[in-house]
Amino acid sequence: MSSPGGGLKAAETISTAFPVVKIIILTGSDDKDIVVAALKAGAHAYVLKGVAARELNSILHTVYDGEGYASPSLAAHLLSEITSTYRKPRSEKDGFDELTERERQILELIAVGTSNKEIEQKLFLTEKAIKHYVTNILQKLHVRNRVQAALLAQEKTRPRPAMDS
Repeated sequence: MSSPGGGLKAAETISTAFPVVKIIILTGSDDKDIVVAALKAGAHAYVLKGVAARELNSILHTVYDGEGYASPSLAAHLLSEITSTYRKPRSEKDGFDELTERERQILELIAVGTSNKEIEQKLFLTEKAIKHYVTNILQKLHVRNRVQAALLAQEKTRPRPAMDS
């Protein structure tokens, strides 16, 4: 990704046109926002330059077998970030009450990994409209990105285990 955003745009274009292609991004940037953007754009792996040849070979096989990959340090940082944001105390009114019916539909689709292009086709909306709805959803839920919104949506719909007394 020598040009800012160039690799991300290429990944998005390729993953949209050829969904079976497995994209691996090899880069020097460990910026968590770029990692999330790359994964959202369709990358299956995000690998930092300087990785050992043996490890890169293992990553290639992992991705070929259908799994995703981010370096352990990046994955730990992302999980820590998401977990700390997710665990922040929320007010009684948690933002879900503020969502419109259309925003709820879109959030449900995001929560199961549906891309904007797929949402366009399912709900007969323009890409611009979807981006507007997603921005509203993120603001109402007080999250920074789609991944966090999806995690919240999944948690909200997950049945709570019964507590033994």
